[in-house]
Amino acid sequence: MILEEILQKIKRGTVEIIPEKELKERLKENKPLKIKAGFDPTAPDLHLGHFILLRKLKHFQELGHEINFLLGDFTATIGDPTGKSETRKRLSKEEVEENAKTYASQVFKVLDPQKTKIVYNSTWCSKMNFEDVLVLTSKYNVARLLERDDFSKRFKSGNPISMIEFMYPLIQGYDSVAMDADIELGGTDQKFNLLVGRELQRDYGKKPQIVITLPLLVGLDGIKKMSKSLGNYVGIQEKPIDMYGKLMSISDELMWTYYELLTDIPFEKIQEMKEHVMREKLHPKEAKTQLCKEIIVQFYSLEETENAIEEWNRIHNIKSREIPEEIPSIQIPESDFENGAPFLLATLTKHGFFSSNGEGRRVLQGGGLYVNEEKITSEKYVLEPNQVYVVRQGKKGKFIKLIT
Repeated sequence: MILEEILQKIKRGTVEIIPEKELKERLKENKPLKIKAGFDPTAPDLHLGHFILLRKLKHFQELGHEINFLLGDFTATIGDPTGKSETRKRLSKEEVEENAKTYASQVFKVLDPQKTKIVYNSTWCSKMNFEDVLVLTSKYNVARLLERDDFSKRFKSGNPISMIEFMYPLIQGYDSVAMDADIELGGTDQKFNLLVGRELQRDYGKKPQIVITLPLLVGLDGIKKMSKSLGNYVGIQEKPIDMYGKLMSISDELMWTYYELLTDIPFEKIQEMKEHVMREKLHPKEAKTQLCKEIIVQFYSLEETENAIEEWNRIHNIKSREIPEEIPSIQIPESDFENGAPFLLATLTKHGFFSSNGEGRRVLQGGGLYVNEEKITSEKYVLEPNQVYVVRQGKKGKFIKLIT
């Protein structure tokens, strides 16, 4: 590949390359670069928001560069304060270790396990003595840290900022020093921390890394950043039928952003499809179905993907709606009835059908919750003993059977 083609592949879906001139110079050297991307294992599941970053790592991997997937097992015990309006709750080492175990299997759904290095920042952070830490803190001052937007807002509003949170950008930046990173990737919300890494490398007499920022993926609601806590996410380990159902629920407008950030379809082809939809030559549902297929086949085989789409359409055919052959069943214990008939929403949340009561209320209020094929409109719907309830979540085609 010529340099311009390589740059085009790297630049797709990025927001900034700092500085792009240096990236070109290093690419001209025609030798493998050390690419770094850090993930704090603060939750056990990765979703399509993380997939944007993983895809870019894959692009570099395909270009022959060294991929270092950094698990911030040390920094996760601090808690990344980015975008937070209050001091973060610290995770225990046990919680971090448990979450970290699941990351490798998920990462290798995207990256080549034979060409990917899984690195833990506790390797060097845990060995630092107090003198090492003091030397690190001498490289930066409080005034510069307060330039970071979230710290600045919290300081001005009188909300506390712990010293350990001030340390987070320095430790993340020191990771780049310890790893001799040539390039670091991260979301736009990480720009400050990534630049700290570049500056610290220079201060430690090393060649400063190039920073590449990527956009934050808007979730299924079309409003907020994709997040498991908000329930607007698609997990990369979800079943293909569940992924398909969730992706089909996004707006027609958001579909084009997903095409750009989550697929490798050329921009010219995307623009052509967009124009065909505008001119009513292509139905939006067809374009969205193709999008879903392009995304899901990056995690599952083509056969599994097509079978999932066929199954979903069979279930959601209004004229002949069918219930899946296999539905997860849960026996509701008698203890749940000790204080009276339990609420449906609370029961569904308790058994993991919804991630929170808030998600359940949003689905119900949006007209997407059915019991035995009847739409539920009241949050006070309760379960009676000795009954079987087949619950369906509307557009997502998600089912569960409750046996009381």
